[in-house]
Amino acid sequence: MSHLTTHVLDTTHGRPAAGIDITLVDAEGTLVASGTTDPDGRVGALGPDRLAPGEWTLTFATGAYWAGLGLPAFHPRVVVVLTVPDDPGHLHVPLLLSPFAHSTYRGS
Repeated sequence: MSHLTTHVLDTTHGRPAAGIDITLVDAEGTLVASGTTDPDGRVGALGPDRLAPGEWTLTFATGAYWAGLGLPAFHPRVVVVLTVPDDPGHLHVPLLLSPFAHSTYRGS
């Protein structure tokens, strides 16, 4: 099982956001993993089995998603920087998305 998963929900349409490209980068800026949300808006395995403690950056390519729906968007991408503590267990990062706002939190 991957240490990090994510789920993107399109709050404008009330459905999962499929087809969003996501990258995972370490503190040095090295690309570690990438994925695309499935029809349920999820990426079930993003990165290695274990993430080292420290800062990590998830980037969601949201502009292309909205453009594909024919909608203008204020945020061409959403960047989430998170700190992985020692022994964090499973990490789940949901993203709630609309063309002009977003929200994220540590899920379970």
